[in-house]
Amino acid sequence: MIRAMLTAAIVLATPAFALAQDACYDNADTQAAMDECANAAFEKSDKKLNDLYKQIEGRLQGDADTKKLLVQAQRDWVKFRDAECSFQTAQAAGGSVMPMLVAQCMDGLTQSRIDDFAGYLNCEEGDMACPVPMAN
Repeated sequence: MIRAMLTAAIVLATPAFALAQDACYDNADTQAAMDECANAAFEKSDKKLNDLYKQIEGRLQGDADTKKLLVQAQRDWVKFRDAECSFQTAQAAGGSVMPMLVAQCMDGLTQSRIDDFAGYLNCEEGDMACPVPMAN
């Protein structure tokens, strides 16, 4: 009973779950189908993140030091994302809902990183706190 309540709390507390209430979830009638919806949402977000990453890399072509920092930051962020999602979903370990919760967690954190990258790509001229130069 407690495990079911904790799992429900995790699902309700995961922002991606609320955002992912789309046609895929509306039509999902099994846990496997909900897993597929969560994975599809994460894959879509991951692709968008990779596209933004490539844009940032492109803008850093002439700055090897900052590009190296970007690569390291992204590697560290991926490690953080994976560890955070393991932590967030620990109460569902071994349960059938676990894969969906992990995918939703990863999607939510990826969406947050997308917002960060979009901000880097839209900095105002002269913003010294922005690591990415403006587009030419």
